[in-house]
Amino acid sequence: MADNYLEKRYEEVFGTGRTRVKRVGHTLDELLTRNRSCRGYNKNYVVKRGELERIVGVCNKIPSARNQQVLRFRLVTRDSGSDIVLDNIRLGAALPELHLPLPGTEPEAFIVICSTVGENKLVDVDLGIALQSMLLKAVEMGLNGLAIGAFNKEKIMQGLNLPLEPLMIVAIGKGIERIELKPISPEESHAYYREGGVHYVPKVETKALLLN
Repeated sequence: MADNYLEKRYEEVFGTGRTRVKRVGHTLDELLTRNRSCRGYNKNYVVKRGELERIVGVCNKIPSARNQQVLRFRLVTRDSGSDIVLDNIRLGAALPELHLPLPGTEPEAFIVICSTVGENKLVDVDLGIALQSMLLKAVEMGLNGLAIGAFNKEKIMQGLNLPLEPLMIVAIGKGIERIELKPISPEESHAYYREGGVHYVPKVETKALLLN
């Protein structure tokens, strides 16, 4: 009986035989699909500092070029300077006629990413990994986000009293937008657009990404 029990447990853990391990949580593909750049948020949901800390917490687990670990983060919430950030960022460059974010849907929580050294290729590698990892963590938590590169560095530094120059800003909140991916060929327009209340994001099909 004991041997039979151990055999069953082995199959459950390692997936041998007919017993399959039950998947818990979301797959990477699911998280990647849900991780869309969101520009409109539910103002009734207030992002807490603890949630931002959980998101930044992935950054001591991810790879770092030469393991330099030079990125530093300022957490900004509704009651700790979000108005300063909001006044100095620009969203939706491809849809200037909409003046995004729409009134009443503005993000009110941000992660400002800085570096202890000057920006260079290795810092940018770390920056990209950190951005994607934090946004995936936000999605896992039921939140949404947006990586923002268009902002007034000087005013952000002054307004938040930052000791380091900001490289990127991540907005975090409970998204209210409907966003869908649209497969395209490399020759078609890559610009995102809105139609019928849906925000469409063109993505080149996998087969077109492969070199012969």
